[in-house]
Amino acid sequence: MKYSHAHIGLFAVKTMESKTVMLPALVLAWLALVNGSPASIDVGQLPKATNVLWSSYNFKTILTWGPKPVNYTYTVEFSRVGGDREKNPHCIRSSETECDLTNKLLDLKQTYSAVVFSEPLSGLTTDHEEPPFTRSKSFCPYNDTLIGRPEFKIVVREDKKIMLHISDPITALYKNGRSLNIRDIFMKKLQYKIAYNKAGSTGKKIHIAEKSKVEFKTLDVDQSYCFSVAAYIPSRRGDKRVGAWSLPKCSPQEKKSVLEEYGLPVIGGAALVIVVVFIGVIVLIVMCCKRAQKQTLMAKEAVV
Repeated sequence: MKYSHAHIGLFAVKTMESKTVMLPALVLAWLALVNGSPASIDVGQLPKATNVLWSSYNFKTILTWGPKPVNYTYTVEFSRVGGDREKNPHCIRSSETECDLTNKLLDLKQTYSAVVFSEPLSGLTTDHEEPPFTRSKSFCPYNDTLIGRPEFKIVVREDKKIMLHISDPITALYKNGRSLNIRDIFMKKLQYKIAYNKAGSTGKKIHIAEKSKVEFKTLDVDQSYCFSVAAYIPSRRGDKRVGAWSLPKCSPQEKKSVLEEYGLPVIGGAALVIVVVFIGVIVLIVMCCKRAQKQTLMAKEAVV
């Protein structure tokens, strides 16, 4: 069988292409034998998550950890104590180092724990049954979330009594399309600690109120007072009983007339003192004038 020059040239090109393709394939095969398959990874060598902490403010609950992953991912599972593990779809094979579990921990009085797994990138396989993980401490939203500072207004009534109108802080939770406040959750267990003092004074007093509207009946009338408010939940333990303190606010200082400020006896006494001093000055001037006239007369008589 005879081959033309064209057939010979085509055969040579195909031979060179096959060699070009085979060379990288041989190199990859050799690397696979030495280092293992690039599609697999030893999960046991992945770093575990560290500093796994709960962060919760007004029932906005986020699990955080570190470090930032490089060439691997994290998956979060959570459960009630003694219950089955669940996953948040947004925290599976994620490169983030936090997971928002606000809408998953809806049984607020239950105690939860979470596990952060270190997993290979998607597409990689492993022979290990379970990847390395780190477990969080237990967390109960009802007992452990931090309560933020409340807002309040100072109202001075016509009888000059002071009232505080406290706004219950809004939470991150919803029910029937409505945002829940802390009163909706804690109900009668919610109280407020109110620290107050006269304006310009450092001595503070504490008043505990069971409702959001508080009347102060024993304060000095027409005196300015400064107030700070914090949510207070006696059923909690330790420093979790008191929430964040509000910024201080002071009632207005009413301007008084001189008579209201000092009273009639003080003003009358001051007026009497002024009159006595005035009369004394006049008497002294008259006496000095008479003495001067007498001395002048005596001098004239001596000259004569």
